[in-house]
Amino acid sequence: MTKLLHHLGLYFIMMKKVISTPEKWSIFRKQLVLEMEKVGLNSVGIVIILSFFVGAVVSIQTAINMSNPLLPSYLVGLASRDSLILEFSPTMISLILAGKVGSSIASEIGSMRVTEQIDALEIMGINSASFLILPKIIAAIFFFPFLIIMSMSIGMIGAWAGGLSADVTTADFINGLKYEFTPFYVTYAMIKTIFFAFIISSVSAYCGYHTKGGAIAVGKSSTTAVVTSSILILIFNYLLTNIMLS
Repeated sequence: MTKLLHHLGLYFIMMKKVISTPEKWSIFRKQLVLEMEKVGLNSVGIVIILSFFVGAVVSIQTAINMSNPLLPSYLVGLASRDSLILEFSPTMISLILAGKVGSSIASEIGSMRVTEQIDALEIMGINSASFLILPKIIAAIFFFPFLIIMSMSIGMIGAWAGGLSADVTTADFINGLKYEFTPFYVTYAMIKTIFFAFIISSVSAYCGYHTKGGAIAVGKSSTTAVVTSSILILIFNYLLTNIMLS
């Protein structure tokens, strides 16, 4: 418990340093564009592949389990839509990004810490926490919702393709996608995504920023960042679902 409180205290002290006005806006904008590319654009490929094939699998499994002639075929589209919007896209993709983006952030900042680059920034009078971490947090919060919306869209295309292989007609599938659609589900998914983006970027940055030791410590910080981010995503997923949908 004492160790947990110690880490919480260090985390909030770091975040207090992070949330400050950038000293040079021109440098901050360049860093932000660079982080947008690393955090967002470089993750597009894995999101597309995962979403398409998971959407197809969800559709096929739903069709198999609804093979009863009393159940209409459009339920395959409805079940695939709600599965993708409510859980797979916001939560499972965020868990994947925690592994990809989170480990990258932790290892990058951790390497700068053990090679004393962060100490050099501090000696020059630069707020290293804000300079290094704030662009990553803003890039994640801004770009993750786009990745999740793309995941939903690609996932539904995959679900349609999977439905066709399970003898679900395009008309029935589209009818299921439109049947009693609740727009709030998308809002709920976006709110979860913003929370998850902040968790992944800030927790991973914290693990990297407080790395002590050499190259082995960087690897440990990267692993800790992924594990901690994943656990917090699952906890907040439960809390937000309980608050917003119950």
